[in-house]
Amino acid sequence: MVVRVVRLGGPRLPDEGLRIGTVRRPPRGVPKTSFASEDWFDVWYPNLAPSADTVKLALGAESDAAWAAFVRRYRAEMNQPENDRTLTLLAALSHRANFSVGCYCEVETRCHRSVLRELLGERGAALPPAGEPS
Repeated sequence: MVVRVVRLGGPRLPDEGLRIGTVRRPPRGVPKTSFASEDWFDVWYPNLAPSADTVKLALGAESDAAWAAFVRRYRAEMNQPENDRTLTLLAALSHRANFSVGCYCEVETRCHRSVLRELLGERGAALPPAGEPS
């Protein structure tokens, strides 16, 4: 059992399980009834997305220092009690069921999902081995 960190809208991997969208907004122009069938997500959970102001930091991060500022701020948001409990719950569930969390960004290394992967790992989540598709 594992939690995968994926790009929403991309094809699902075999046995990926439930796909959770950790984004502020659902995909534009896609009817709600098509979110799952078009591989966006099964459940929308914006609680694990960066706040609007923090997203602005990420979008404007043109240097490593600016990206580090985004990461610090997003981590602070995720350390708030409600979000921390959610991450701890997901980490525990990853040992019992396959599921995925994701975002729309093309490049994971400049996306909050890279930080989300770290946060889940820090809480003991079962993640795919390095080199295995996530």
